[in-house]
Amino acid sequence: MQEAFAAAGVAARAAAIAADHEHRQRERRLLDELGVDVDSPVVEAEINRLQAGVSDVLPFGRPGRPLPADSPFRFGFVAALGVVTALLLVRVVLAAAPILLLVGTALFFAVGLDPAVAGLNRRGLSRGWAVFVIVLAVVVPSAAFFATAVPPLAAQASGLQTELPEYISRLQNDNAIVRELDQRFAVVERVKDLLSMDPAGGSAVFGGVLGVARGVFSAFASILTITVLALYFLASLPNLKRTSYRLVPRSRRARFSLLAEEVLARIGGYLLGNLVTSLIAGAVALVFFTIAGVPYPLPLAVFVALADLIPLVGATIGAAVSVLVAFLVSVPVGIATIVFSFVYQQFENFVLAPRIMKRTVDVTPLTTIVAALIGATLLGIFGALLAVPVAASLQIIGRHVLLPRQEAA
Repeated sequence: MQEAFAAAGVAARAAAIAADHEHRQRERRLLDELGVDVDSPVVEAEINRLQAGVSDVLPFGRPGRPLPADSPFRFGFVAALGVVTALLLVRVVLAAAPILLLVGTALFFAVGLDPAVAGLNRRGLSRGWAVFVIVLAVVVPSAAFFATAVPPLAAQASGLQTELPEYISRLQNDNAIVRELDQRFAVVERVKDLLSMDPAGGSAVFGGVLGVARGVFSAFASILTITVLALYFLASLPNLKRTSYRLVPRSRRARFSLLAEEVLARIGGYLLGNLVTSLIAGAVALVFFTIAGVPYPLPLAVFVALADLIPLVGATIGAAVSVLVAFLVSVPVGIATIVFSFVYQQFENFVLAPRIMKRTVDVTPLTTIVAALIGATLLGIFGALLAVPVAASLQIIGRHVLLPRQEAA
């Protein structure tokens, strides 16, 4: 019975194709009898417009009948096209990975700032003015901070490099463990040679200076690119979202838009919460370093704030560097810095961060750990930063899309 229905369907399609071909032949003979040059490009274009059914609603005509799902030609063509497309996409992604990383980071920051823009928009400001106000609120304080902080930061960093050999010598004289390590591995002499400009260490320092200069220029170019892209993304984000939603079938578009808005809200909340915790960490560290007499408190506090942006290990990295610099002053200052770092990390991990992140991201600690490890392995620091909001997005999709399907199956 099924074979009979299939044969009947094939026969019907063949008859329809033959009838359409015969109709086109009759149209061509009629135009020839009327003396119309059917080979003229203008006439041919007009005939194509009439046959396609071009109108104001359909500027390119009516869509043709889709190929039957059981067509071997369709299956083979789609399979081959899928393989070729996948290979091309892999090559493009690998070649453009640095650029895509910058674009993704800029889009991440744009999504994070969008709730603030939307809030101003609801209060009567146009989208353009709201973006302008938010950009000013972000750029002006940042520029003022760098304008006031970079000169003393550079001076303190230069002073740290100049006085580091003296600190190391003092630590060598006061600490038996350091003396023993220096006798076995000549640590102090190696550091002094590296920091001096004598023939033994001058080339290393010169190469290090060039490397640092290249790194600073590359970082500045990346930051500038991310800033410009984030500005454009922020200005056109509603249009981008509407265009993306239209790619989804109409029957699922409303639910998809609701889920997407929830995902974007989680991303924005994570960015805001992470920035708040990092700023608090840097401010508290600056106060402690100043009171405890730790040298170069400003660059250390900036480093602590930047390191705190990295999930899981960022606070530990900032604490380790701070403790190392504090021990160069004296053992009591180093011990006090260890106690401060430990107490503040407990406060941030169990009091501050849970309250902020629970309201914004709502991700379990286990999910945070696994996501940060995977993100750091794949994309380094940027991967660790993006891992938690991505995990929150996947958690929403799993909770509201995958689990209901499994329950209904």
